[in-house]
Amino acid sequence: MAETKPPVWMIKGTLIIACNCEYGCPCNVNGRPTTGKCEGGWTWQIEQGKYGDESLDGLCFGLYANWPAAIHEGNGVATYLLDEKAAGAQREALASLVRGTSGGPFAIFRKTFKELHGPHVVKYEVDIETRLPRVRGGDTLTIETEYIRNPVTKETTHPRLALPEGLLVKEVALVGSKRFTLNTGEVSYDHSGRYASFGFFQYFGP
Repeated sequence: MAETKPPVWMIKGTLIIACNCEYGCPCNVNGRPTTGKCEGGWTWQIEQGKYGDESLDGLCFGLYANWPAAIHEGNGVATYLLDEKAAGAQREALASLVRGTSGGPFAIFRKTFKELHGPHVVKYEVDIETRLPRVRGGDTLTIETEYIRNPVTKETTHPRLALPEGLLVKEVALVGSKRFTLNTGEVSYDHSGRYASFGFFQYFGP
């Protein structure tokens, strides 16, 4: 039986990133993870989205993992979170995206996981209207960001990173994670006080 081809889709909005690296995350410039391994992931807040005829406007989803070394070296254990507001076909669409079966950047990341767990359906509360985004996914995920401070003057700094060849985002504002905790059972950690960033994303598929 022939596989069903995924429909044409598009999503755009704000991506919030957090991991266990130092501020800036050397992985952004093809360096090694700060501690030798990568523990972190992404929350996508969709401003506008379509999966075939299905609207994905206003929905969120997340993908978080534990890789034993750099992401591209694989063998990661991952889990994904879906917005409880997504119902029926919307939930299936988000799951198809994050599982990598509909193409886009997710299909590339799927190759780096030996295990992908989920979905964990959560109540998302995402604040991207301020200069310091916050994410809460029920009792499962918490991200609170804060400005990076100059170590001498203690003044806040506002670094940005341009990534013309970036897979997930082309430019990000660099911040710190005042709080970053995840607890799904399969993947759990607390990397508060480490790297975080956020920026605009736009993807098309399949």
